[in-house]
Amino acid sequence: SVRLELWCKGGSGQFSVAGNTVIFVPGTIEDRNCPADRAQADDALVAALAAATTWSRQGDIVSFSGGPQMLRFHLNTN
Repeated sequence: SVRLELWCKGGSGQFSVAGNTVIFVPGTIEDRNCPADRAQADDALVAALAAATTWSRQGDIVSFSGGPQMLRFHLNTN
């Protein structure tokens, strides 16, 4: 399971990983009071994560791909 804290929304979800295949299923996402542009950006990120089908890691960078957009995240290593 995973806890998402975005610009102004937050919620839970589940990641399933097998080899380089990934499936993200969003759970309940709380809609907090925030500007419309940030709410739309949060929705777009959740949708992009749900569309991703593969993942990879190179050093401190985790990438999700296979959907309409490549996502890259820098791991917090402190």
